[in-house]
Amino acid sequence: MKNKRIAIIGTVGLPAKYGGFETLADHLVTNLSDKYDFTVYCSKKKYKKEEQLRSYKGAKLRYIPLEANGIQSIPYDSISILHALMKNDVLLILGVAGAWLIPFIRFFTNKKVIISIDGIEWKRDKWSLLAKLYLWWSEKIAVKYSHIDISDNESIQDYTALRYKTLSRVIAYGADHTLKVLPTTADVEKYPFLQTRYAVKVCRIEPENNVHLVLEAFKIKKNMPLVLVGNWNNSPYGQKLKETYKEAANIHLFDPIYEQREIDLIRGNAALYIHGHSAGGTNPSLVEAMYLKLPVLAFKVSYNVTTTEGKAIYFSSAENLVETLNSVTARQLNNIGAQMALISERRYTWKTISGLYELLIKEALSSKSKVHVSSELQNMEVSFLQELQLLHLHNTNLFYEN
Repeated sequence: MKNKRIAIIGTVGLPAKYGGFETLADHLVTNLSDKYDFTVYCSKKKYKKEEQLRSYKGAKLRYIPLEANGIQSIPYDSISILHALMKNDVLLILGVAGAWLIPFIRFFTNKKVIISIDGIEWKRDKWSLLAKLYLWWSEKIAVKYSHIDISDNESIQDYTALRYKTLSRVIAYGADHTLKVLPTTADVEKYPFLQTRYAVKVCRIEPENNVHLVLEAFKIKKNMPLVLVGNWNNSPYGQKLKETYKEAANIHLFDPIYEQREIDLIRGNAALYIHGHSAGGTNPSLVEAMYLKLPVLAFKVSYNVTTTEGKAIYFSSAENLVETLNSVTARQLNNIGAQMALISERRYTWKTISGLYELLIKEALSSKSKVHVSSELQNMEVSFLQELQLLHLHNTNLFYEN
């Protein structure tokens, strides 16, 4: 019997060298290629000609001559979807940029669609009003017409249940690809801060990741180094921050680092991890820091509280972060780091994550209708549901903080 054919759409590509979705795709083909025939769609813009492989770990690679992110993600995902329809049984779509095609797939083909909505993307400050409206509409289409939709965090599952009355499936990200790296003499010469007690943050340089807030806090707390790795040159926001803080003696700003040992060298030897994300769901950089046993100080929103099971330390302003850094003890940090590691070992391993995706693929291939969650909601007052939905749509402090 031939293996079922699965297309993975919405990533920059393989081998993974960009972010969470790419790492997810890498581990899915690593763990499941013996059971399914994968095709992964890749951005030709991100791989030099000599890097464009025909296959990777048993998966076929197909290249689209567009960027996978930003406004080009709409045609990039759309072209990938249309191509994938020809030869695949299940389309695993990561992100909602091409979701406008899903109703046509549902009504005119027998292909199955599993989509990860990638957090509440339309809330991100980086998007223009027009882009936010499109993403808001795409999210609605994705959840309504897909056979299965995935949330990477329980708080987003709550949101989709309230808004769309469907049961989103919660699958986060794995973190056990990270490495615990002991510094060599050469490492210390390259990064002298490795000999100090420093904080680290790794993220895309975007307003909703509160990079400005974290930098301002460490400008005040001059006695602790901060190492911040991100794509500074991709936006005016990042360029301005880099120019403003580049002279601060205790702040070390680095461009993106994709070599696994190097990024884990910097992360794994830190005294603590600062997580400033205020939008989205379960963030890969957070679960990776947890797996490295780093004490986590996270911005107080429901997504971060859920990911860390309420066992991290939370802040909501630069002043609040400074106060926490000044008051937290080494014993507290060690205890938090140990708890973060236990959570990640239980929830955030790639074997576990791949197994959950395999179950969804099997369900999509066998089920005829989408699971809804209307029974309990029908017993609630309409006025209460409307109030709760408005609260979730307009407030970032949700569920766990109130």
